[in-house]
Amino acid sequence: MILRTYFYSITLIIAFCISMAFSASPAHASDKLTVLLDWFVNPDHAPLIVALEKGYFAEAGLDVELIAPADPNDPPKLVAAGKFPLAVSYQPQLHVQVAQGLPLTRIATLVATPLNSLVVLDDSPIRTIADLKDKKIGYSIGGFEDALLGTMLARHGLNLGDVELINVNFSLSPSIISGQVDAVIGAFRNFELNQMDIVGKPGRAFYPEEEGVPAYDELIVVANTENLDDPRFVPFVQALERAIQFMINHPNESWDLFIGAYPDLNDELNVRAWADTLPRFALRPGALDKGRYDRFSAFLMDQGLIDHQRPVNTYAVELN
Repeated sequence: MILRTYFYSITLIIAFCISMAFSASPAHASDKLTVLLDWFVNPDHAPLIVALEKGYFAEAGLDVELIAPADPNDPPKLVAAGKFPLAVSYQPQLHVQVAQGLPLTRIATLVATPLNSLVVLDDSPIRTIADLKDKKIGYSIGGFEDALLGTMLARHGLNLGDVELINVNFSLSPSIISGQVDAVIGAFRNFELNQMDIVGKPGRAFYPEEEGVPAYDELIVVANTENLDDPRFVPFVQALERAIQFMINHPNESWDLFIGAYPDLNDELNVRAWADTLPRFALRPGALDKGRYDRFSAFLMDQGLIDHQRPVNTYAVELN
């Protein structure tokens, strides 16, 4: 009787432990993880969408929610304030915000090449950057775009004083198509160039990374520096990598998943943008090129956008 009671008690304990294990472990299957986007959903965010639609996040024990911001400037600030765990942002913005004291760290890369470009109309008499002397150049956001443009002009014997800068807000394509300006800086090569071509006003781009600007990651994922040990982050990055590998291997099926989730984006512009963005996604989103970040930091310091270079591991990491 005592022996039977002993085994019965042991059985209850084992059953309890198993129950607790299932309720405490990959009940990560219901771990909510909110990711703030940098802008409304578009093909730049394809790895996130594909990871959701293919179930890669779910298989990693994550319930990922994507939120488009009302103000595109807010996501990194909200992560820095501890309001949300992750945000999609930009490498140049990260350097500047860290210099301003925001506790932000890059944990992954989405788009691993610059998308920014200097654009003129294809039939424009402007054939080289040197031809921009005394011309009007539209821009959306000062600071970094000024640094890009200034560097590109300097390679051709010009400076910012040799051109007229006009703030066109976010109307980059309309301003150049209408003739309000002769060129625009800040045009994304996967979107504005396609927009212009679709309306019969094709553009021609000059690329910053070919004109003296160090290459950088356009789109990254940032977390609060104090929360890098969050157990959700490593499986999140691993799921991203699975999604990008699937997209490279199955581009058409990936597109179908994307527009299945966002049917309103099934138009010519997004079809073209998808094709142009696909080869630019980071094949290893978790990998970090520290030398690249150091070089870009030095560039920003030379341009007066940050006060000094910081050790890369204080604002960008490769999670294990």
